[in-house]
Amino acid sequence: MLWIVRCCLRLCVCALGCGVPSTPPQVSGLKIVNGQNAVSGSWPWQVSLQDTSGFHFCGGSLISQNWVVTAAHCLVTPGRHQVILSEHDRQFNAEPIQVKSISRAITHPYYNSQNFKNDVTLLKLSSPVQITSRVSSVCLASSSTSFPSGTRCVTTGWGKTGTTCEWPHNPAQCKQYWGQSRITDAMICAGGTTNCNVSTPAVSSRATYLRGWIGQTVASN
Repeated sequence: MLWIVRCCLRLCVCALGCGVPSTPPQVSGLKIVNGQNAVSGSWPWQVSLQDTSGFHFCGGSLISQNWVVTAAHCLVTPGRHQVILSEHDRQFNAEPIQVKSISRAITHPYYNSQNFKNDVTLLKLSSPVQITSRVSSVCLASSSTSFPSGTRCVTTGWGKTGTTCEWPHNPAQCKQYWGQSRITDAMICAGGTTNCNVSTPAVSSRATYLRGWIGQTVASN
């Protein structure tokens, strides 16, 4: 199932006056692990990245009919991997999904796999998606956008729902843990790590910082 939280994580994709789904989402809670099942179809830009056997390994966001943004550490490979849209329950086979192959995977040229700086990859689809009530794109915030403290942002994806953990961490706590120099303006810290260690802040990419590269790459490809 999809789960959602109030923290802005992973690629920090937040809709600003656009990306409005046909089915209104319901948002509550504060966690990723032990989060909340989403209303089916209420996050129409959420995609599942799967191999050709149907194994789900990462998520992503549809930003146009031809492009998906995901994390570079997902290591997406055209031919081996595909984009699934309109999926909600991955154990239910009757959903009206769209399956798209990937023609190009373009990773940020300065992605650093050691500290995950510039952790972003753009996926160009082999053919445009069909926009429906369950499939539509999210609008990325501009490079100059700033989010006031307390702004509610939402993370969507597939994850554990049965473990109580993962509380947000503020930037000071994150820098104290990882080191002042390792946390840059391209990163956001919130939530715990995948092993539910709440004392270990997770580090994610900040989409506003990467927005210029995303726009230039889409325009030139």
